[in-house]
Amino acid sequence: MASIDDEILRGAEEDAKEVAFIQNYMGSENRELFTEEDIYYCLDVMLEHLDQMSDQADNEGFIDINTEEIASYIQKKAKKEGMGPYELDALILLIDAELEYNEQLDQES
Repeated sequence: MASIDDEILRGAEEDAKEVAFIQNYMGSENRELFTEEDIYYCLDVMLEHLDQMSDQADNEGFIDINTEEIASYIQKKAKKEGMGPYELDALILLIDAELEYNEQLDQES
């Protein structure tokens, strides 16, 4: 059985892989738009929003994802919390990268 420290380390390693994937997906011309902290923040807000939308899931548990709506939600919340500012197009690219990362994880399993 793995210790809590091992699990935390594994989680941090997975998070770092996810951030690296997103940065690579966004390309060098967009990399400077988000720091690692910005990416973690945006992903947290995205997950929060998707969790709020869970009551809109279909019978199989799927949610219709509107990247522009999610980006707008992140943008508004970030402004309230003193993060960013983030451009809508940049957020959409970040969301697309996150969705692609999760798609690849699903294909590996």
